[in-house]
Amino acid sequence: MFDFQFPHSRMPDIKRRIKKGREGIIKEDEFILSEIRQFRASPERRRMLTGKAYYDGAHDILKRKRSCIGEEGELKEIDNLPNNIIVDNQYKKLVTQKVNYLLSNPITLEGGQSYTSAVRKTLGRGFEKLLQDVAANSINCGIGWLYVYYDEKGELKFKSIDPCEIVPLWADDECTELESAVRFYETYEYDGRTKKLIKKVEVFDKKGIRRYTADRGRLIPDGREWKTPYFYAKNKALNWERIPLIAFKYNGGTPLISNVKSLQDGLNLIISNFMNAMEEDPRNTILVLRNYDGENLGEFRHNLAAYGAVKVRTIDGSDGGVDTLGIEVNSENYKSLIDIFKKAIIENGMGYDAKSDILRGNPNMMNILSMYSDIDIDASGMENEYKSSLYKLMWFVNAHLENTGEGRFSDEDINIIFNRNILVNESELIDNCIKSLDVISRETVISKHPWTRDSREEIRKMNKEENKNGELSDGNKAEPRNKGGNNPPIYKGDKQAEGKPQKGNTGNKA
Repeated sequence: MFDFQFPHSRMPDIKRRIKKGREGIIKEDEFILSEIRQFRASPERRRMLTGKAYYDGAHDILKRKRSCIGEEGELKEIDNLPNNIIVDNQYKKLVTQKVNYLLSNPITLEGGQSYTSAVRKTLGRGFEKLLQDVAANSINCGIGWLYVYYDEKGELKFKSIDPCEIVPLWADDECTELESAVRFYETYEYDGRTKKLIKKVEVFDKKGIRRYTADRGRLIPDGREWKTPYFYAKNKALNWERIPLIAFKYNGGTPLISNVKSLQDGLNLIISNFMNAMEEDPRNTILVLRNYDGENLGEFRHNLAAYGAVKVRTIDGSDGGVDTLGIEVNSENYKSLIDIFKKAIIENGMGYDAKSDILRGNPNMMNILSMYSDIDIDASGMENEYKSSLYKLMWFVNAHLENTGEGRFSDEDINIIFNRNILVNESELIDNCIKSLDVISRETVISKHPWTRDSREEIRKMNKEENKNGELSDGNKAEPRNKGGNNPPIYKGDKQAEGKPQKGNTGNKA
């Protein structure tokens, strides 16, 4: 089955969003441009840009300038003082923690062997890294986008698209199903030898993709093939039944930067001020000039900030000279504030402190889990959202497998398991696994062992080793049990050795 046309009665396209005003029906091009303008000016997109900028290290502290009160009481910029601009990017550390905690280990797919093998083959080896990129966009912007398409060779591919370029038009108030979407971006094209900036617009709906070039408030169809289907099969234009854009949301669409921006700015400011205080050697000692010319309040504030000097006149003006007023910078105050800000960022960002005192000595699993409690709660919410999105992705994978004749799996269930990257006390876990062998199944114990990556593969390897005619790891044969005796064999496996001699090669007698 190739044709996935959606009944118009079930899902309206973009034209049904166009409203009728006083001057008549708004044109579709005007509607698209209006949606783009609204999205570009929206607080939602500003938060997206801020999250991406802070992840890249472009913090507000970079715009900081030193200033002082001028002679007339106004605030003026001053350039003869140290102006250190230091970025301690704890925000990026939080994002990296969350992405790697949930997605650094490969995702496990549970289901029929033929089905899971076909899905892994379709997703490809680079899908894990792609999903990490989508997750980073999701945390920075509140939402990440995964695009499903066919390349020139007819292979199913996946691509991460910048959330700042996508205007979603949702079909429901819960924002779970797309009606259509508009993508706008800028690119460069060469006109002869001239490099020219071009603004592109793409509209995704049930009828395919429409491509435009935006110029002077108008949408111009981009070439002869400006309107294309999502893919072709045997020279037949076909479309997906669903919009091939899948949203991966974080925290209900609220980016992480909304929770920690003020704390990150405060941390940068404290560290920068501390560095300034350490470099302001002349300010550590203020000069007091006695019986020199007086000054007004504006001059006093300006000279104190700029020159570190105060002119004082006594009543009789008899004594003159220069005294000093020492100022000591207490570094412990700065260190305390820095620690407070870092802990607040971790708590409000729901991360974990990798240098926590809990990890000293030999911590037990309860202490370790306590350290991970906040990020684990946040990861649970991310996991629920991402699972829902990945199941939507499975719809496209199933359709692809069916269309290419690899099998019909739409009725089969698949379970997606995220293997979180958590620090563990391996000795404690291994000891618990050994103690549980007589209580629960061996398969369950193997799945909980800290060294197990794939429980099914591990069981297959164990069975393969046990079926090698009782061979030991050094190549010798296991001694058989005496007939009628109760003594066990040297080689102990899950299955007891048979009570009869086994055939073997010359050497040690079986």
